[in-house]
Amino acid sequence: MNLGLESEKVEFKKSTSELIEGVISLSAMLNKHGEGTLYFGVKNNGDVIGQKDLNENTLRDVSRKISEGIKPQIIPNIALELIEDKKIIKVFVKGNNIPYSAFGKYYSRSFDEDKQLTPEMLKTLINREGEPDYIVNQLSFRQDLTFKMLKGLYLSNGISINDEKFEENLGLKTRDGNYNLMAELLADSNDISIKVVTFAGTDKSVMLKRTEYGGKCLLLSVNNVLEYMESINETKVKVGGIQRIEEKYFDFASFKEAWLNACVHTRWSENIPPAVYIYDNRIEIISNGGLPSALSKEDFFAGISKPINKKLLKIFGDLDYIDQTGHGIPLIVKNYGKEAFYISEHTVIVTIPLNKELLEKTLDAQENTELNEAEIRVLSLIKNNNKLKMVDFVKMTNYSESYINKILRSLKDKEYIKRLGANKNGSWRILK
Repeated sequence: MNLGLESEKVEFKKSTSELIEGVISLSAMLNKHGEGTLYFGVKNNGDVIGQKDLNENTLRDVSRKISEGIKPQIIPNIALELIEDKKIIKVFVKGNNIPYSAFGKYYSRSFDEDKQLTPEMLKTLINREGEPDYIVNQLSFRQDLTFKMLKGLYLSNGISINDEKFEENLGLKTRDGNYNLMAELLADSNDISIKVVTFAGTDKSVMLKRTEYGGKCLLLSVNNVLEYMESINETKVKVGGIQRIEEKYFDFASFKEAWLNACVHTRWSENIPPAVYIYDNRIEIISNGGLPSALSKEDFFAGISKPINKKLLKIFGDLDYIDQTGHGIPLIVKNYGKEAFYISEHTVIVTIPLNKELLEKTLDAQENTELNEAEIRVLSLIKNNNKLKMVDFVKMTNYSESYINKILRSLKDKEYIKRLGANKNGSWRILK
């Protein structure tokens, strides 16, 4: 019997003695068409001659060689078929994590031949397909994962979910049904640590504070960092007749874009999470892995996105963490210039300078007590009306009752105000 001709999706080998060549053919077909079929026991002209010396280890050896040779790893469908009393082996592969390498080299299919790709051809292939989504295919170290937080975020954003298909729809499992690395990132509990570290001075010689926000759903950890950085960016002013300095220590919008980019585009598969370092004169946002292979620096600064973690990017977009318009990098460049970026093969560092002039003005002020914006706001309200009650503060500021209580306690401790009389009918006295 004859099976026809070889093609860009079909390859024939006489026996498994040509196993290495067969694996190369599979990688070439994957790179060209995303799938391919390899037969052992068939001549180049399609004549079935059968695979000799078949035993229980033969199929296992074929599977192992494919697993060892092709990267990213592919799971083949291997079957033993009987054609006119002749046994042949049929191997079918399918995948979309292009480019695939075979034993460290890259190939593509040209009719029935496997052509090794030059660096220029490989770059063209990557530009066409984008970078492989490794965190979707990489197995999680933990399989005891739950996703209540993630589901809650979808529901709170008005997005309905199918509870039974939730994990499948978001791509949280590998093809064999196990949780992948992206699932671990987004799980209620994980072993991933995200650090914000504050140093004394302008280098790392003295560490003042280290805060960790990991251990839970990445989206919540990312937001915790944003909340913390926003809180330390509150305008600190000295009060003397309610004088205000309106500038911030840094542009929070630029920090937010740099931080979200770091979290979405870092190479999580290398197990080095992004981090934030705070110095006396600057903030550094560290992202591991450098730029995607298909992205030039020119495209990067133009706001063109070729994400490393495609499905993670989609989830961030679904939940409005990012808008995917590509304006983030141009915004940082507009505010701080291209020199804000350090880009190497393995790292991207965004440096946001602190407003040292504002800092020095604040430190040189004559008043001894420093208030933040929230305290200034409440104190201003009291100066305008010393009969205000809790319900009035909440209504006029949109702060929570517990936060108002915290502000009032702080103003009392700093001896700016004093309460006279009962809570119901009393009043406030301004002390300074």
